[in-house]
Amino acid sequence: MHSIVPAGRVAVMAVVNRTPNSFYEGARTFGLEAALGAARSAVDHGADWVDIGGLPFSPDTPLIGIDEEIERVVPVISGLLAEREVVVSVDTWRVDVAREAVAAGARVINDTSGLHDPAMAQLAAETGATLVICHCLGEPHTHVPRPRYADVVGEVADFLVRRRDLARSHGVRDEQIVLDPGHDLTKNTRHSLAITRDFDRFVELGHPTVAAVSRKDFLSEALDLPKAELHDASVAAASWCMALGAQVIRMHDVRAGARAARLAEVIRGSREPLGPARHNV
Repeated sequence: MHSIVPAGRVAVMAVVNRTPNSFYEGARTFGLEAALGAARSAVDHGADWVDIGGLPFSPDTPLIGIDEEIERVVPVISGLLAEREVVVSVDTWRVDVAREAVAAGARVINDTSGLHDPAMAQLAAETGATLVICHCLGEPHTHVPRPRYADVVGEVADFLVRRRDLARSHGVRDEQIVLDPGHDLTKNTRHSLAITRDFDRFVELGHPTVAAVSRKDFLSEALDLPKAELHDASVAAASWCMALGAQVIRMHDVRAGARAARLAEVIRGSREPLGPARHNV
């Protein structure tokens, strides 16, 4: 059984970005106390897992130094774990940042670069940390203009298999591996819609799979709505992915995501209804 995502359950991964320039303004919590407050609130609202990042994925943001990224994420990790019992991940593609985060108590490395640096797999093998392998083209923190795929679902699945096998070759165990097809990361809206529609293709790879759909651009374009108005769409997209087998949903709106996840578990039969039996009994 996977130590982070038990079979049949859905983990709600809350987003806490200690940055001044996140893609979604509502996720920006740059000050230490603001970031800690957001992390505490996420846990209190039902997050099973808190994902803490110090450097936005977008190359349109300044590339800060490694020491600065460590200073952004490590105090949030250690501060949260001193107060709450919760799974914490670090959202980074830099091995030195991940090493310090794991030393501070993070149990998961969320590598949005897709193991661009194989040393990240070696670190996971050495420490036993869970490793989230995300699909992404190109160099970290660089533009991939107009990405093209002949078969986006098949190509993303093949990439994840290759990187999963790379992680295995460095000693990462299967029960440490989580996969993420990378909604919107080096993909346009139609690409992200396709990987949402066929999300079960990634579930079939045999590892817990992340649906990181919350407030993403593809939802904004699909409905012609600003990110601030994507609460309902984010829950709907996450629910679609859960119906196809997603075991992790990465959400900005934790309370709504947690309710959707608990309902998905009840429908799957992996959790009993939370309330007393009253209807037609």
